[in-house]
Amino acid sequence: MIMQKMDPRYLSPTHIIDSDHPAITGHAEKTINGSIDPVDKAVKLYYAVRDGIWYDPYYPFYLPEHYRASNVLKSGRGYCVCKASLLCALGRACQIPSRIGFADVKNHLATKQLLEFLGSNLFVYHGYVEFFLEGKWVKATPAFNRELCERHQVAPLEFNGREDSIFHPFNLENKQFMEYVAEHGVYADISVDMLVAAWKATYGKDRVLGWIEMYEKRGGISGRDFSKEDVIKN
Repeated sequence: MIMQKMDPRYLSPTHIIDSDHPAITGHAEKTINGSIDPVDKAVKLYYAVRDGIWYDPYYPFYLPEHYRASNVLKSGRGYCVCKASLLCALGRACQIPSRIGFADVKNHLATKQLLEFLGSNLFVYHGYVEFFLEGKWVKATPAFNRELCERHQVAPLEFNGREDSIFHPFNLENKQFMEYVAEHGVYADISVDMLVAAWKATYGKDRVLGWIEMYEKRGGISGRDFSKEDVIKN
């Protein structure tokens, strides 16, 4: 059997996925706690990011430093692409081939305030990670921390390193939750220009530029607390 050669980019640091940063390598080492099994390492890293980094959809989004893994680790919060960047960096720090995937999803259980902010329930370029484990690529989605899932009556996404971990279509009350509507492929790095262009195309250029102006005036702070917003109950 011919073994496929691994793309070295999936093990290499980038300016954004800075897997060689001391904070990243140190956090990875602490998290895996001496484990030598790649699957066990990946699982431990996944839960460290899922629950250790708070999901914040209002986190700034328009500069490379907003996605830099070491910055996300330091801030302790970020939206899905930020958390995926961190998990990808931690995987590479542990010598697990790791890459970023993007998909468009419809969120049927978002908050009233977030839907008004976006003007849509379509979340474009939702970010996740793929790890290469036991000869295949496996999806890991660390976006929503356990506390947030409990508040929205959604089962937290588990990950065993052998099966894809993707959003549930329904919540615990059997109401529609997440719907995947488009896939945008996998990447070795994050193109911020690509993300911002997609946001402008979907949510409107003026709306997105207004968000950027708001963040610039407030020093990168939105002034919004997603954890206290009104959960829509259809």
